[in-house]
Amino acid sequence: MTAMTSPISPVPGVGTATLKLVDRSAGSPTGAWRPGDDPGHRRFLEIGDLPLDSGEILPETHLAFETWGQLTPARDNAVLVLHALTGDSHVTGDAGPGHPTAGWWDTLVGPGRAIDTDRYFVVAANILGGCQGSTGPSSTAPDGRPWGSRFPWLTTRDAVRAESRLADALGIDAFHLVIGASLGGHRALEWGVMNPERVRNLALVATGASTTADQLAWCHLQELAIVGDPYFLDGDYYNHVVGPVRGLGLARAIAHTTYRSAGELDTRFGRAHQGQEDPAVGGRYQIESYLDHHAGKLLARFDANTYLIVNHSMMVHDVGVGRGGIEAALGTVTARTLVVDVDSDRLFLPAQAEELAHGIPDTRRATIHSLHGHDGFLIEADQMDAALRGFLAEDEPGR
Repeated sequence: MTAMTSPISPVPGVGTATLKLVDRSAGSPTGAWRPGDDPGHRRFLEIGDLPLDSGEILPETHLAFETWGQLTPARDNAVLVLHALTGDSHVTGDAGPGHPTAGWWDTLVGPGRAIDTDRYFVVAANILGGCQGSTGPSSTAPDGRPWGSRFPWLTTRDAVRAESRLADALGIDAFHLVIGASLGGHRALEWGVMNPERVRNLALVATGASTTADQLAWCHLQELAIVGDPYFLDGDYYNHVVGPVRGLGLARAIAHTTYRSAGELDTRFGRAHQGQEDPAVGGRYQIESYLDHHAGKLLARFDANTYLIVNHSMMVHDVGVGRGGIEAALGTVTARTLVVDVDSDRLFLPAQAEELAHGIPDTRRATIHSLHGHDGFLIEADQMDAALRGFLAEDEPGR
């Protein structure tokens, strides 16, 4: 007689690891802003055909931008705010139609803030090559098709040339302040070197004069995550049902790991499980869920090709190229300069801030003390506010 046995649920095996992948329907095929979408507070400027460092010419180029406040008759109160890798022109203001997230530096820019929009005329553009209204890979090329794989590589200097045309169109001969953090700091530095007569004060936050080998390594992994997605289709995915959202999500998760410190992640998450999930049989730890969350958020507002274009501009950034080296280039900056680092930053190390401070002639230093790592410049609002207020106050008449 054969003994009867009760059915046993199979133990989840290694195949269930695929459940951790982001849903293909999210952000399909791109989270880019497209013509016909609600423009929100964006304005658009056609800056014409733009010569690039590569020797190519980007035709019929547009920049999306936002402004706050009023330009004085003397045109001496303009401030240019430059966003980081996945930022956009929406520096301050609520989320709403056309803007899926609130302003990314709302704690620093706005009425009564250090960059007071009741006092300053604040300008912020979506970077050239971006996906939130400026000409980029998701934009329509002159032949009526999305640029896709045909979009040319860009450099930091290309982006600054485009922003210079925007300043010209707005009637701004010189900015009272140019400020940028992280990759935005790359552009701010190039503004100080390329257009010294147009920058009175310069703030370089959590950034560097050139990209280090360690940063190149992290950037490379993010590139591989995107191009390794089978739905990348060599960049021509815009007319498909799905795009490389898993690759883009992975790139974001890799990057976000560098934006926070090991100390914060250990303190905040430790080895805690995500809800009732059991990591022993394929469930997630809280830190995995946290990275998945940030990956998913990006998919709703970003484009994989733009990520590659802007990531590339970070990789090739070196202010000394063609200028006799970094020290020589930094020595040409004439603006009063504030250099800010975050003491727990493991992406942009304090030594990079010291290099900037040592090389730029008229420099002040500030350090943000934070457990949060690179993102401390966004999170430690009081410290960032105090550093910038003090710096700008030194340039007030009568001091």
